[in-house]
Amino acid sequence: MKKKLLLLGLVGLTISSTIVSCAKDDDDFGFEQSQKSTVNLTFLGTEISNYKSLEVEILENNTGSLVKKLVENNNILNLELAYGSYKITVNGSVVTASGETVDVAATMTADIKTASSALSIPLLVKQFGSDFIIEEVFYTGVKTPEGKNYNSSRYFKLVNNTDKILYADGLIIGQSEFLTSVNNNVTPYTPNEKFAIKGMMQLPGSGTNHPVNPGDFIVIADNAVNHNANTSTAFNLQNADFEFPSIKNATLAQVDNPSVPNVKIIYTSMAFDDMIYLHSSGVESYVIARFPTGENAENFLQNHKYTYSYTNAAGNITNKSAYAIPNSWIVDGFNNSVVDKFQHILTSTTIDSGWTGVGEFWNDPNRLGKSVRRKVLGKTNTGKNIYKDTNNSTEDFIKNAEPSLKNGIVH
Repeated sequence: MKKKLLLLGLVGLTISSTIVSCAKDDDDFGFEQSQKSTVNLTFLGTEISNYKSLEVEILENNTGSLVKKLVENNNILNLELAYGSYKITVNGSVVTASGETVDVAATMTADIKTASSALSIPLLVKQFGSDFIIEEVFYTGVKTPEGKNYNSSRYFKLVNNTDKILYADGLIIGQSEFLTSVNNNVTPYTPNEKFAIKGMMQLPGSGTNHPVNPGDFIVIADNAVNHNANTSTAFNLQNADFEFPSIKNATLAQVDNPSVPNVKIIYTSMAFDDMIYLHSSGVESYVIARFPTGENAENFLQNHKYTYSYTNAAGNITNKSAYAIPNSWIVDGFNNSVVDKFQHILTSTTIDSGWTGVGEFWNDPNRLGKSVRRKVLGKTNTGKNIYKDTNNSTEDFIKNAEPSLKNGIVH
């Protein structure tokens, strides 16, 4: 996702520590001597294998005296400080237990007034963007215990990976026009400018109807019902936040849940105008976006048609039309494929430079019941997950993952 790394969680992490002792009497000469403390700083974090590099700034609030230290491959800093009131700021990078290098930060205030002082400073991961990111997509479907395909219970799971309340109102989900498994060398083809789509839906709301707290998520289900009541292998999605059921396609046997708001289908290339269907082998890409000021669904359909052509297998020219979302509107996206069919990614590398997927090969039967999920880097100070987001889904996502909603929707 396109984002700015922010030093977040610092306010939430601010820790006040006061170390006091009995006042020492002035000496016999009638003046107070300058006193110093031997200070031990220990930097702590969960599942960290190596404290790679930590830049530590120690500011004495009264005098403005500033001490800078660099700690490498260690999580302990020992130094002498004059008695005073200090603000300690830490920025750096660590290696997690899974081998990932991530940025971290912390801040602490401390009154140092004893001959020796020991402070523990918790580190949190710096991995925040400015909008929602895609945390998980379940697109494979499931098999019933009788071995039949069950074509519902697919979903998108979007997470607020920032430190502020976000509003899901108006969010757009786009499904790629092309497949990562087929490259017809179409012309024009401009993925660095726009993302071609065959399906596009928009979440309802006027701007502040659907708040999502930091670290929390929303679920957009194909059908927000308890699918587990239909087959034991499917999921209970009745508490989804939004749904996109296809009522007109009787084959899917989907029903509208009146308790769950429906998305608006802005465009679909499917035969039914209320239908967006996720490819079971996942050889497509997805983005989330927002209309900029002055744009809406009607303007989009008027101004963002995408016509392209290619030479087909018979040697003739095929002309087709779809729509395309400008990259400047996109806030996150990722590519999916399978190893033996992968041809190309469908997004600009500024959105996603890699790809993820489910299954080891085309139509792998073991893909069913599995999803792609974003990797967790750590926890916020409120215990919520912080997710990896480097614009490279090869590194950011877990392939063949256990669906997070397998046992229902739990926040």
